[in-house]
Amino acid sequence: MPELPEVETVRNVLKKNLIGLSIKKVVVLYPNMIKTNLNDFKNKLINEKFIDIKRYGKWLVFETNNYSLVSHLRMEGKYYYTDRNNIEKHEHVIFHLSNNYNLIYKDVRKFGVMYLVDKGKLFVDTPLKELGLEPFDKKLDVNYLKEKFKNKNLSIKTVLLDQSILSGLGNIYVDEVLFKSSISPFKKAKDINELEIKLIIESSKEILEKAIKYGGTTIRSYTSSLGVTGSFQDYLMVHTKKICNVCNSSIKISKIGGRSTYYCPKCQGVKDE
Repeated sequence: MPELPEVETVRNVLKKNLIGLSIKKVVVLYPNMIKTNLNDFKNKLINEKFIDIKRYGKWLVFETNNYSLVSHLRMEGKYYYTDRNNIEKHEHVIFHLSNNYNLIYKDVRKFGVMYLVDKGKLFVDTPLKELGLEPFDKKLDVNYLKEKFKNKNLSIKTVLLDQSILSGLGNIYVDEVLFKSSISPFKKAKDINELEIKLIIESSKEILEKAIKYGGTTIRSYTSSLGVTGSFQDYLMVHTKKICNVCNSSIKISKIGGRSTYYCPKCQGVKDE
C-alpha cells in the first residue's frame, strides 16, 4: 500500500503535469469507486481547472476552481498521465484533459475511493475529517500522542497504524520508526513513556523525509506508474530484512493486528512473544 512518501511522490509528479489544465470529460467505468453523487462527479468537473494538488496523510486532494477532488489509492491504486486514448484492463476513472492528454486511475483490486466536494467542505464531507496529525504537523508533540496513547491497550504497532491518531504511516514505516526508536512493536501503547514518544516523533519525521527524498519505497504493489520509481527500499533497516545491520541478529517477523511486522529482538528489547 502506498504510504505518505509514495503519495507525496505521486503528488509532486502530478502537480508538474496537471496544474493549469482543464477537465473536458470524465468517464467512470466503476461507479462504486465514487463515494459522492456520481452525476455530480462526472458533470461538475467539466471545464474545471487544476489549480493545486495537496496531500493529507495518504490522501491526495486535487483542487480545482470550485471543487476538491479527494482520492485514496488504497492497496494498489495508480495514476497515469498519458496521451493514449485506449482503455486498458483495471482502468476505472478517466479524466480527459484540455491538452489532449488523459489522467487515468487504475486499480487492480478496486479498493480506491474518490470524493468530490465543494471548496471549504474538505474536512466536513470527506474522511479527512477523521485524520489525526501527521508527523510533519507543527502541532504534533509529546502531549498530543501521550493523550492518544493513554487508554490504548493495543500494541504500539497497531496504534501507530491508526490514521485517526497519526496519519501517513503505514506498515513499512511503522516498522522502521519502531526499530529506530528501539521500541518493541508488541509494547502496549498505554505503556509508552514520554521519552519513547519523543523518539517516535523524531524518528517518524527523519524516516519520512528521507523516504520522500528517495521517492518512496518500491516493493510489491508500489511501482513506477508516473515514471517514478522509489529507492528507499535500499535504506530500510528492518522491514523485509533478514539480518539486523546494527547487531547482526536475525530479524523476526510476526503478525500484529493482522499485519506482518519485522523487528530485531535484541535492538528493540523483544523477549519471546
